[in-house]
Amino acid sequence: MLDAARPLVPISVLDAILCFAFCLAAVVPLPARALDRTQLAVVINTLDPLSVRIGEYYAGRRRIAFQNIIKVSFPPHANGLTSEEFDAVKAQLDRQTGPNVQAYALTWANPYRVACMSITAAFTFGFDPAYCAEGCKATRPSPYFNSAASLPFTQLNMRPTMSIAALSFEQAKALIDRGVEADGSFPSGTAYLLSTSDAARNVRSRWYAAIEQKFGRQLHVRELREDALRDKNDVLFYFTGRATVEGLETLHFVPGAIADHLTSAGGVLTDGGQMSVLRWLEAGATGSYGTVAEPCNMLQKFPHPAIVIGHYLGGETLIEAYWKSVAMPGQGIFVGEPLASPFRRGVH
Repeated sequence: MLDAARPLVPISVLDAILCFAFCLAAVVPLPARALDRTQLAVVINTLDPLSVRIGEYYAGRRRIAFQNIIKVSFPPHANGLTSEEFDAVKAQLDRQTGPNVQAYALTWANPYRVACMSITAAFTFGFDPAYCAEGCKATRPSPYFNSAASLPFTQLNMRPTMSIAALSFEQAKALIDRGVEADGSFPSGTAYLLSTSDAARNVRSRWYAAIEQKFGRQLHVRELREDALRDKNDVLFYFTGRATVEGLETLHFVPGAIADHLTSAGGVLTDGGQMSVLRWLEAGATGSYGTVAEPCNMLQKFPHPAIVIGHYLGGETLIEAYWKSVAMPGQGIFVGEPLASPFRRGVH
């Protein structure tokens, strides 16, 4: 688990990442257009009744064409798949995926990992141990990181994947509904950047001042030295570093909100000793991210707040903005409503 005594990645690497994130954003043009419903395939596990129900509801709300509703079959409820089990499922998927599909939406919480990879990374890249790491080591980076690519499969031969993860249909329905509600809403919420007392998990705070400087004219940004945010009704972004985040029940997240906590096991969705990222969705967030295997506190393995904020404000969908914010996403799971796009014009 994260250890305050463990050295961080070298400061020169952090500086390079920071420069890349902010300097490149100034020169790379925004994508010509964001992903839309015709480019997203919904993946349903026919042996999981909850997956079937979530998939059918999501396809209806987002008007997903029948050819982009992909049905696979594998025993449900296990937390993980072996690489061999995954390869069999992936073969079912590949046979049904059309060339126009640029991204996938999964419709289950379990399984959330494939051996050492997250389930969303495995569906994005295919299972590859190069995206895993034992201990505090780097993994293969994502070519999608902070890119201007608008067609990830066509341009980069990868299909970003997000899980519409929930433990009940009611929770999934609420998540989907607020994702749809977010579209083109241009919310006036606040980005809350919490600098906590947890030194090992607070490593992203070094970027906060620059985030406020870069986005302060477009977005209300508040940097707080607190272990928990409470009693706020305008949460659009919430980034923090804690094993467990308190006070979620006192918050109101605006539709389309993104929230995550940097810790070792947030992506262990259903059986971990730390807070699952599902708690963010249950509290009202529309997207979150967490790691399924020990990442240490390597910043490259967690969302860069400036990048996800920048791409989201630029009109990209949740799946695009969030995926582009993680340099090494092989051990991390993305959960939420993929097509939510609060800052995209002309979506209604």
